Amino acid sequence: MAFCTAHFFGASIRKATAMHVLLPEAEGRFPVLYLLHGLSDDYTIWQRRTSIERYAADWPLIIVMPDGHRSFYCNDPRPGGLAYEDHIVRDVVGFVDRTFPTVRDRAARAIAGLSMGGYGAVMLALRHPEVFSVVCAHSSAFQFTHGPGGGPDEIGAIARALRGGDYDCFALAAKLKRRRGRLAFRFDCGTDDLLVGASREFHAHLERLGVPHEYAEHPGAHTWDYWDTHIRDTLAFAMRHLRADGAARAR
Repeated sequence: MAFCTAHFFGASIRKATAMHVLLPEAEGRFPVLYLLHGLSDDYTIWQRRTSIERYAADWPLIIVMPDGHRSFYCNDPRPGGLAYEDHIVRDVVGFVDRTFPTVRDRAARAIAGLSMGGYGAVMLALRHPEVFSVVCAHSSAFQFTHGPGGGPDEIGAIARALRGGDYDCFALAAKLKRRRGRLAFRFDCGTDDLLVGASREFHAHLERLGVPHEYAEHPGAHTWDYWDTHIRDTLAFAMRHLRADGAARAR
């Protein structure tokens, strides 16, 4: 695969930013997986801490790793807040479709992530089913904006500003059910992860709603060993469900 770093201006966040991109070295147009990072990391982390490039070599797939700062990929409504939801959905997807040989259709777009990025992937897919048709998540912070609390720190302040259902994955899943949106949906968590309770609660919520999805638990904690292993599950799931016009599927 080819690997590149793209620097560009994000109009929605009013600042320069960057992304890593993995590209098949072949002719044709390819589906895209947008892969989000967690709270303490940036767009470089998947490339540095996993073997994503080696795993992706088997698939006719573009993988885009954008930067989401510490935003939970939401539009911060506070004075001076940055619109990272718009940034991903408009700036990043728009730049990628203009710049790389993509299949420009929701049926050929997946989004995934870990921890904050797992929440972000699910939230963005539920809020924008017109943009993404596949979502996968690992060790997700599903509790963000769900229920009371939020803590005294900056993340708690963002959660309180956003509270009300617009960014609550539990409420968004109920809206998806009413829209009867078609979304291929998979998430997992480690059995020793502090966030496994939130994943179990969200899985039970989807079961009650009758929202089709795959949920798995595996041995492991909130670690890169876990994510390096199970990103391969995301790649396989995404390629089973993405449309790949112009590119032959891997065996």
